[in-house]
Order: sequence, then C-alpha cells, then structure tokens
Amino acid sequence: MARKNVPLRISPELYASLERWAADEMRSVNAQIEFLLSQSVKKAGRGSTQSQPTQSQPTQSLPPASDAPEGQAAEGQAAEGRAAE
Repeated sequence: MARKNVPLRISPELYASLERWAADEMRSVNAQIEFLLSQSVKKAGRGSTQSQPTQSQPTQSLPPASDAPEGQAAEGQAAEGRAAE
C-alpha cells in the first residue's frame, strides 16, 4: 500500500519536542509522528478497516422518554415521587 503525503502544520515548540523524542528513539520526526498516530488509533479502537467486519452493525436507537406529552410526563413523575414518600 502506498503511503499518503499529508502536509502538517504544527507549532515550532511541538516540532522541537517531537524532534527530541524521535532522536531519543532513533527515529525520524516523520516516523515518530506516524508511530504516535498509530498508537493513538489502536488505543482508541479505531484500527484499520481491513481488520474490521465489512458489514456494519445496526445502530440501536433509544426509546422515547415517555409517550405522554411533556406536561403530563412531569406531572406523572411528581405523582410517582409523592407515592414513594
């Protein structure tokens, strides 16, 4: 798979930090950024699409809070609170 070229704008301070970190780990700055991004993607559970199932899972919608209109729902909740006392 061919690599993508992506222009990246970062502050000089961040670049200097990345440069020092990359040197400590014997990497280029580019390799260090790619390494950090890869780690972040894995940690977030957002790995490559090749390792994920091809079929999307259906989304589950939440049930409505109440079938009653807003005013009646609030009154019903208040009555439930009084009944519990």
